[in-house]
Amino acid sequence: MGKLKGITINTDPAAEAHICAEDDAAIYQSIVGSDGVMMIGQQCESQVISNNKVRVKDGVIVVGGHFARIPYGDYIDCEIVNGQSGRNRNDIIIAKFITTGTGGINTYTLEVKQGASTTGSATDPTLTQNNLYESGKIREMPLYRVVIKGLSITKVEKMFESVPTIPMLNTYLSELQLYHDKKMLTPTDLGLNTGIWKTIVNNSYKTGNTIHLNMEIYTTAIIVANNVYNNAFTIPSQYRPLIDTAVNVTASDGEYKNPVACTSLAKANGNLFFCIPKATNNYLFIDAEWEIK
Repeated sequence: MGKLKGITINTDPAAEAHICAEDDAAIYQSIVGSDGVMMIGQQCESQVISNNKVRVKDGVIVVGGHFARIPYGDYIDCEIVNGQSGRNRNDIIIAKFITTGTGGINTYTLEVKQGASTTGSATDPTLTQNNLYESGKIREMPLYRVVIKGLSITKVEKMFESVPTIPMLNTYLSELQLYHDKKMLTPTDLGLNTGIWKTIVNNSYKTGNTIHLNMEIYTTAIIVANNVYNNAFTIPSQYRPLIDTAVNVTASDGEYKNPVACTSLAKANGNLFFCIPKATNNYLFIDAEWEIK
């Protein structure tokens, strides 16, 4: 039976060193969760230098919780064996981690694993992917597939997962939260005077503290040219803009012809008004966005 091993603890200065790379890797693996390339620097971007050389630029690589990096501004050139006329091959550029065991010697390299040459469709070479946390000794993480047709490299395909930083994750989660908080709003929610104006299309919604009004409405009432209509909307208090906000409104006739722009404003007091230039323009297309409390 084992015992709990402290890692981030202080011990007697005279005690034997007992923290190994495997201990740190276990922590990192529990945080990162997968092999990949961190989203920093040039993220190990590839560049074909010639039909015998693919360059991998700077970046930070993680394999089984073990980190390595190509320093900023530096690169590694990976040598590709010559192709053969009329034959196809897939080579894989890998990050390879080898250990002799807990507390032993580790090696971390960038290598090219050569695939089999064939006249048919090329297949990838087999990779060794031991679970290092479970005492595996070798793990090869694919970075790029180098596709060779005849004598030429025809393409280099990314195979690794890009691992975002914590700030990137926070931004993504905030955007995701806004999406899940999205609330669709009906014309009635936004205070449309449905006794006069009818809805054809509505895609209005609230996300966070932002209202998105997107609506097509029409009326059978007589339109007076250049008249300011301030009775179409009375926006409820919870959806009113913080400040008076310009609104995009286009008016057209019943056949969706002769479009004209309208002067329009959504006011902080809840009044959304517009001025329709022509008497024949009884169809309105409204698109607006504003912040609320």
